[in-house]
Amino acid sequence: MSELNKIALKILSNGKGILAADESNGTMTKRLDSVAVPSTSENRLLFRETLFSSEGMKKCIGGVILYDETIKQISKSKKTVPELIYEAGAVPGIKVDTGVKVLAGSPEEKITEGLDGLRERLEEYYKLGARFTKWRGVYNISNKYPSKLSIHSNAHALARYSALVQECGMVPIVEPEVLMDGNHSAEDCFNKTSEVIRKCFEELTLHKIDLSGIILKPNMILAGANSDKKISNEETAKLTLKCLKENVPPNVPGIAFLSGGQTEVGATENLNLINKYNDTNFIMTYSYGRALQQSALKFWSKDITNVEGTQKVFNHRASMCTLAAQGKWSVELEGQ
Repeated sequence: MSELNKIALKILSNGKGILAADESNGTMTKRLDSVAVPSTSENRLLFRETLFSSEGMKKCIGGVILYDETIKQISKSKKTVPELIYEAGAVPGIKVDTGVKVLAGSPEEKITEGLDGLRERLEEYYKLGARFTKWRGVYNISNKYPSKLSIHSNAHALARYSALVQECGMVPIVEPEVLMDGNHSAEDCFNKTSEVIRKCFEELTLHKIDLSGIILKPNMILAGANSDKKISNEETAKLTLKCLKENVPPNVPGIAFLSGGQTEVGATENLNLINKYNDTNFIMTYSYGRALQQSALKFWSKDITNVEGTQKVFNHRASMCTLAAQGKWSVELEGQ
C-alpha cells in the first residue's frame, strides 16, 4: 500500500466523509451576507472553527478542504487550523485552483486556472500541514455542451495538477463537475458525465498518476435544475453507479460525491441509496459544502457566540451523511 493510498483511505474509511470548507472569501461573503453576518476574516474563522472543534467532526469527518486564508489562520486556542483538524482525527486539505475563467475558443464554457506557480504553492501548503488537495473542473450541459474542447482542456488541467500534487506527497481530489444548471434530462447528464470522467482517466493515465492515491469527486446523475423530466432517487442512485462502474478504473480507492445544489436531505438520501445498491469495491462517501453547513450557518447567524447550539446542528447533519455513506440512513432519523 502506497503512502498516498494510506492517506486516501484515512480520509474515506469507516463512513467518514470530507467537509468542503474551501469557499473563497468572495463565496463565503455571499454565504454570510445571506444570513446577515459581516464577512470579516475573524467571523469566517469563527464559523469554521466552531465546526472543526465539534463532536461531529471527530466522529464523521475524515478530511477538511481549506481555503488559502483559512490554512494560515490561528484558532482561538492558539493552534493553527491544520493542528485543530489533526487533533480531531481528520486530514487537512487545500483548494489549489485559482478559479474558473472563460475558455478561449468556446466563450460559453469555462476552464479552471492555477497551474502557474502550483509546484511552489504545494510545497508551502505541505509545510503548513496539508496532505490532500482539490481542483474543480466545471462543465455546462446543453444540446451542444460540454464541447470536446472543454472536456479535453479540463481533463488535461486536472491531470497536470494531479501529477504535481502526487510529486509533492499529497493526494489529489479530482473534481470534474457536470453542473445541474439547465433543463437537460438525467440521460443527458449520464452520457455527458460518462464522457467527462472517461477523458479524465485517459489523461490521468497518460500523466502517470498513481490512481490508488487519488479521490474522485464527481456529480451524481440528476436531471437539470429546470428540467421537467425529474427522476426518482432510486434511478439517480442506479444511474450514478452505472456511470462510475463503466468509467472509473478499479484501483481508485474511493469516490466522494459533491452535493452540487441538492438540498441537505436530498444529497443525504441519494448517497444512502447509492450505498444500498453499491456492488463495487469503491468507497462511496460525501464531500459536501453547503449540504453539510447550511443549517449550521443559519443557526449560528442568530447568535455567533452560541458555539454549542451550532455544533449540535452540525453534528446532526454530519451523522446523517455518515450513516448515508454506510447505507444506514432513513428519513425517520432526520427528525431525531
